[in-house]
Amino acid sequence: MGAVSWRGVFPAVPTQFREDFSLDIEGTLKHIDILLNAGVHGLIMLGTVGENCSVEFHEKIELLKAVVAHVNKRVPVLTGVAEYTTALACRYAEAAQGAGVDGLMVLPAMVYKSDRRETIAHFRTIAKATNLPIMVYNNPPTYGVDITPEMFAEMADEPKFVAIKESSGDVRRFTDIVNLCGNRYILFCGVDDLVFESVAAGAVGWIGGLVNAFPEEGMLLWNLLERGEFEKARKVYRWFMPVLHFDSHPKLVQLIKLAMAVKGYGSEFTRPPRLALEGEERKWAIQTIKRAIETSPCKTS
Repeated sequence: MGAVSWRGVFPAVPTQFREDFSLDIEGTLKHIDILLNAGVHGLIMLGTVGENCSVEFHEKIELLKAVVAHVNKRVPVLTGVAEYTTALACRYAEAAQGAGVDGLMVLPAMVYKSDRRETIAHFRTIAKATNLPIMVYNNPPTYGVDITPEMFAEMADEPKFVAIKESSGDVRRFTDIVNLCGNRYILFCGVDDLVFESVAAGAVGWIGGLVNAFPEEGMLLWNLLERGEFEKARKVYRWFMPVLHFDSHPKLVQLIKLAMAVKGYGSEFTRPPRLALEGEERKWAIQTIKRAIETSPCKTS
């Protein structure tokens, strides 16, 4: 495993489906081209937004092979590892490595809420099963398992753990991790509506959700933050916030795909149990999306 220099905007790419819920690899690649043309720095396939747990094992590998070939090393391609057992996560990590991905974004085991010892053992076992660098994904609000700064300090002796996607919703975690671990980990913000605060606290990357629907605006915000132009960034962030809040909503996948569909960047089809938004919820979402489009800081007309 060579040196890892992940940083910048890594969209959590949605997996495109057709109306009959079949996998739409061509549609997914078409959307990836939109993201690459906007200048993103990497791609996360099959994370939460990629509906990892709604995609069959063989479909995941088929999709990864197509994405790796299509991207052709232009940016790093990572895949989420979100399985029900440690053994299955190891099997998937091995298969993903065989498909040519550049790294793994590993989640705790699904459904069962592991304790500290079990959680660390899960991550260490996966690290032994692969030669790939690993981004550890901490999202206790969604997955019910909290990987604390103290746990990251304990895990720091495993060189394959190179990065952290911090999605606890507590921006203080970045400071606590640095105070305990120094610069041991590459820190990524995993919550769209905390990206400004996360960068101020030391994050050097952003796993973006709404970047999928607003790639130019996402890159504008990131570039301003990275240059330290905080007053300009603050204005873009305030414009962006109503749709960035989608990323913290239980129906974030439907909302992000709907925003993409309104922009003409893909379909809104999700696999059940996720269903398309309807009624007042749909009306609210479309109004929010259209307002953002009409007032975009990147609007040229």
